[in-house]
Amino acid sequence: MFNLKKDFLLDPTVTFLNHGSFGATPKPVFKEYQRWQRELENQPVEFLGRRHNDLMRASREALANYLGTKAENLVYIQNATIGLNIVARSLDLKVGDEVLSTNHEYGALDRTWRFLSKEKGFTYINQKVDLTSHDDFIKSFLAGVSANTKVIFLSHITSSTATIFPLEKIIQFAKSKNIITIIDGAHAPGQIDLNLNFLNADFYAGNLHKWLCAPKGVGFLYANPKTQNLLKPLIVSWGYESETPSNSKFVDEHEWQGTRDIAAFLTIPQAIAYQQEQDWARVRSACHQLAVEAWNQIHQLTKMNPLHADPELWFAQMVVSSLPINTDVLSFKKKLYDDYRIEIPVLDWHGNKLIRLSVQGYNSRQDINRLLQALKKLLN
Repeated sequence: MFNLKKDFLLDPTVTFLNHGSFGATPKPVFKEYQRWQRELENQPVEFLGRRHNDLMRASREALANYLGTKAENLVYIQNATIGLNIVARSLDLKVGDEVLSTNHEYGALDRTWRFLSKEKGFTYINQKVDLTSHDDFIKSFLAGVSANTKVIFLSHITSSTATIFPLEKIIQFAKSKNIITIIDGAHAPGQIDLNLNFLNADFYAGNLHKWLCAPKGVGFLYANPKTQNLLKPLIVSWGYESETPSNSKFVDEHEWQGTRDIAAFLTIPQAIAYQQEQDWARVRSACHQLAVEAWNQIHQLTKMNPLHADPELWFAQMVVSSLPINTDVLSFKKKLYDDYRIEIPVLDWHGNKLIRLSVQGYNSRQDINRLLQALKKLLN
């Protein structure tokens, strides 16, 4: 693997295999974060009152180049959940309308859609999908589309099952039926290649503090130029009816949410540069191969059938493996951490007991071996 552990601030006594939850920030990016914080404190009025818009624009331009879109199609937010709430709360959904999703979605967003469905009267559907092949996935998902389907909501990479969904054909189908597409990209930026203009979803929200390794509390919301007019600001502040409008009403209405520390947003050019300097395509490929090896070895231990028949088809740097059906997930996770100092999620997904492994550039085969040794003891 790579000698990147020295670049991170992680506790060396912990085997950290949970990058997918909150990420971890390399020292050069964290140093840039603190530099911006000090600059803000040096002259807060100058920083927020006069420089804010130009600083945020420069950072958004770097992000837009990285994501394959334009800066006026992006706004910074603290996390993907906020961005997806902006979209979901903006849409004029009524009784009889349907929002079609899968049974793999992130719990916080399932709760968002269920909350709004009770408020507005529409129906939120978690379609069961087939993971045998991409074609089977697409066929099984689109079987849930009806004449009442107004929105398709999908993860790009799921949280609970680490599954990369094939989105392109579904988005193309939705366009042909005038169905709005909303993508939860919390785990995608930095873990897989992403070109938002090519993907052509209506809305896409992602996190940058996960796999791009930015400081905590950095995400973005992308809105397609053709559908930006559908959005309403979650927080109405000075950008609404702006006295100094920019060339993007979308940015004006959503970027300024009142006083907040924007230092983390301004580190994105440095976070992108850090990964480019490390030849991140090579890092990601090596991490993926180690994750797939671990996936195979864990299933050899557990003798359980995996959720995914082909890990190469569905996974990147994050994988899930099946544990015995009688596993007490809370106790199992606690023992892994308390007894073996291994930080890794163990979860119950629709009755399936899963362990979710993240492999990042600071991880090594030794980390995987520690996990395998702990699993052997706990499973016995």
